[in-house]
Amino acid sequence: MGGVLSLSLLSSQALAWEKGRVYKFTVLHTNDHHGRFWRNEQGEYGLAAQKTLMDSIRYDVQAHGGAVLILSGGDINTGVPESDLQDAEPDFRGMNLVGYDAMAIGNHEFDNPLSVLRQQQKWAKFPLLSANIYQKSSGERLFQPYALFNRMGLKIAVIGLTTDDTAKIGNPEYLTDIEFRPPASEAKKVVEALRAKEKPDVIIAATHMGHYDNGNHGSNAPGDVEMARALPQGYIDLIVGGHSQDPVCMAQDNLKQVDYVPGSPCVPDRQNGTWIVQAHEWGKYVGRADFTFRDGVLTLENYQLIPVNLKHKVKNSDGKDEWINYQPEIAQNGAMMKLLTPFQKKGEAQLKVQIGSVDGRLEGDRSKVRFVQTNLSRLILASQIARTKADFAVMSGGGVRDSIEAGPITYKDVLKVQPFGNTLCWVEMKGSEVEKYLAVVANKQVDSGAYAQFANVSLVADGQGVSEVKINGEPLQADKTYRMATLSFNANGGDGYPAINTLPGFVNTGFVDAEVLKQYIEQHSPLKAEHYAPGNEIVHLSPAQKQERDKQETHRRSYPQMILAWLTGKD
Repeated sequence: MGGVLSLSLLSSQALAWEKGRVYKFTVLHTNDHHGRFWRNEQGEYGLAAQKTLMDSIRYDVQAHGGAVLILSGGDINTGVPESDLQDAEPDFRGMNLVGYDAMAIGNHEFDNPLSVLRQQQKWAKFPLLSANIYQKSSGERLFQPYALFNRMGLKIAVIGLTTDDTAKIGNPEYLTDIEFRPPASEAKKVVEALRAKEKPDVIIAATHMGHYDNGNHGSNAPGDVEMARALPQGYIDLIVGGHSQDPVCMAQDNLKQVDYVPGSPCVPDRQNGTWIVQAHEWGKYVGRADFTFRDGVLTLENYQLIPVNLKHKVKNSDGKDEWINYQPEIAQNGAMMKLLTPFQKKGEAQLKVQIGSVDGRLEGDRSKVRFVQTNLSRLILASQIARTKADFAVMSGGGVRDSIEAGPITYKDVLKVQPFGNTLCWVEMKGSEVEKYLAVVANKQVDSGAYAQFANVSLVADGQGVSEVKINGEPLQADKTYRMATLSFNANGGDGYPAINTLPGFVNTGFVDAEVLKQYIEQHSPLKAEHYAPGNEIVHLSPAQKQERDKQETHRRSYPQMILAWLTGKD
């Protein structure tokens, strides 16, 4: 696959390259690592296999007269407890060993106080870049905006950019003196400054902004497509992206493949002369973009997403499930295993450390959470309300997978309760919309995972609609705006809940459910189980009860007419 881009920036005195010479370089990229330094239970991804793969590509490229540049689209933090508990130290040290050259700062780099991010910068032997993050009080940039690299005599500039949604989805307590300016306008300023001062041959943006088909970014801040279109053609040659956690493999112009199959061909997006790539998430893939540069013209010779030990489930001859690799197994690099094993063991040990305690059993048994409101569900929802400052919260009962017994609570206990790694979301809706939403979810069948658990809500559900709805003890007001917390699974329409992820007031915070619950337990221990005990706020009427209620309602409404008829003698 080839593509040509003329670089209009070059003037005669700026020529750093030799006329007629073909320069070769390869960009390798990942994004949205989210703590996956260690392979998963099926042996997928992980930095040990990633290093083996990256090394083999580097040797191959060098053998053919080229050089490699390794970039990350950011979000190294948040997602795996063994990493989270160690502030992603194993991840940054592992990235050093892989040989990363630079990374964009992602929104999850602000899940911790700035002091943690400064420590991560010290661990990293590569620059953490962002041109559009400023300190409010000083008006100065907080991070290095770009880095320069020499590859085979070519001067390559890499600019870092971070979604301005970070202000909306990050932890507010860590962002009081931080400003996220619109990335496209900052990119334009930096490119123009680079052209004037450094005169790079190639300009790459490592971004954490998201790829949205045809620039339709919905309630999200504008992403890579919108920026490529907004900048003059030739300002940026390549965008190495992240944040939306997609394999950016186009089915046609402005439309990504929906179900990309690992190992199959991948055509990156191209907008206004700029290539846009993204390698899904978690190190599941290494993206490989092979370029040639000749006489001021940059050509993408080849692009592929290489799966890192990704597998699919098949039934073997015995009818049992078996995990099969999409492509030949990539070996674990020995030096990386030696580096990471102590971190993995330390993380596992920390999972057993007590994070809090409770004075009674917190009920999460399948036979309860799918039938009635329970105290553990109420605790989980209380943690979500506390983190999002929501008025009320809702989730599927099937999302609660275990109980917590009276006594000490460990992080491992929490992960048994919420093992799926869903992220916490919130949305703002008018009371009239809330009523329609509750009418659907409150009438989900008992004995199903969809059975809804509520906090700060009282209502009567009759199989079709809801009545007597109160939020925080106050009657629902049709024109008032309410904030509801829920999990990404339900927000995306899981369990048949109305999808809310496309509404204008929707925010996915990115915070993992178990981490939110863990922090709440730490802050509120010792917990009193009784404090989370549900009363009779959620009433489900049986068909017979509904029939009786409707009969009484009809009678109540007709009673005044009966009196009137008797008084007027029209009986």
